[in-house]
Amino acid sequence: MFKAVLNAAVASLALAGCVAGPAPQNFHSSAWAPGQSAPQTEQPDGRWYGEQASGAGTATCSASPIRLPATLSRVDPAALAATALVLSPGDRLQVDVAGDDDMLTGVYAIQNDGTLALRNFKSVHVAGLTEQQLTATLRRELVSAGLIRPLASSVSVRTIEASGVSVAISGAVFAPGSVRPGERSPEGRIGLKEGPATGDANAGRTLSAAIRAAAGVRPDADIGQVYLIRGNEYAVFDLNGWAEGWPAMDPTLSAGDRIIVPETDCFNDKLVRPTAITQPGIRVFMSNLTRGANNNAGAGVGEKTGSLPYGTRLLQGLVAMNCVGGSYMQSDRRAILISRNPRNGQSIVIERDIEKLVRAIDRDEADPYLMPGDALACYDSRWTNFREALSLASDVANSATPAIILGNAAN
Repeated sequence: MFKAVLNAAVASLALAGCVAGPAPQNFHSSAWAPGQSAPQTEQPDGRWYGEQASGAGTATCSASPIRLPATLSRVDPAALAATALVLSPGDRLQVDVAGDDDMLTGVYAIQNDGTLALRNFKSVHVAGLTEQQLTATLRRELVSAGLIRPLASSVSVRTIEASGVSVAISGAVFAPGSVRPGERSPEGRIGLKEGPATGDANAGRTLSAAIRAAAGVRPDADIGQVYLIRGNEYAVFDLNGWAEGWPAMDPTLSAGDRIIVPETDCFNDKLVRPTAITQPGIRVFMSNLTRGANNNAGAGVGEKTGSLPYGTRLLQGLVAMNCVGGSYMQSDRRAILISRNPRNGQSIVIERDIEKLVRAIDRDEADPYLMPGDALACYDSRWTNFREALSLASDVANSATPAIILGNAAN
């Protein structure tokens, strides 16, 4: 009787190895990129619930309206770009006072609170002023204190290093929030390693650099009308040139600027590759625990494996993590992609038959682009599951044999 029960258990375990796992369940509104749902292919497409998403590849491509305060005035982009740049915290200045060598004259850095702490004098708030305005302000303050004569050229101010600036960015970027484009490392700071200079062109203090600092625009971004707000004015910039390969205006930013990248209801493939306003690479989480590789280290899935060029598709990622190839008897593997819709925060789990993805002519319909922070995992083939079940059943049978012998001996 015991042997019959044991044989039944072994058979059940072996058959269980051939059974595929349950299909993933998703809300329709969680899909936002082409290839995430594959109704036209033979791929497993999971179970979908809720209302159908209105975005994700629709042809209308209409942008979400941007509502700005009525107090803001719209100006021409060229006019806003030509606005005289103002001084910001971290900028390094050369201040020269006529007839003075070391009491007031010297190199100063604007402090975090926007003030300039002159030696032997009070602090002066300078952030938001131009060089010319600061020169006039210092001259007026020093004349009032009786430290200099009211001569036209008694004070001069020159910028010798423009620091990074803090700006806010929102909308269709992967990491909205506060960014600081143009920040330099200690080794690259001009004012620390070179003598006094006049002017500094900080190439990192641009609109495109700020967008890259926010992890780049999403594929659903409307880059044809990017808003830059400065003080009580704003301008709308067309950045399509960065995606099409022709020039686009790239204004220099000032501290306190605000950037808004509108969303659309469509997916632009041209924004899924390295450009001046997208990131060059993405970080993807990977797990390959198939029978051919019992752990990630054995599968060659290391820290650098998950760093992929932006524009990588699911199938390429599966190749990178050694989920494709090997014995054909074990080729019936499944893979899942775990992603998140950045527009509504909903997660989505996509299942794909790897061999069908390799062989099918319409694979692109079921082979989505990978997005930052996505996760990939490979499941064993049914043959591997069957072999694993037999191995487990054999272990159970072998461990039970001594107990049977002892039981018979007792009788």
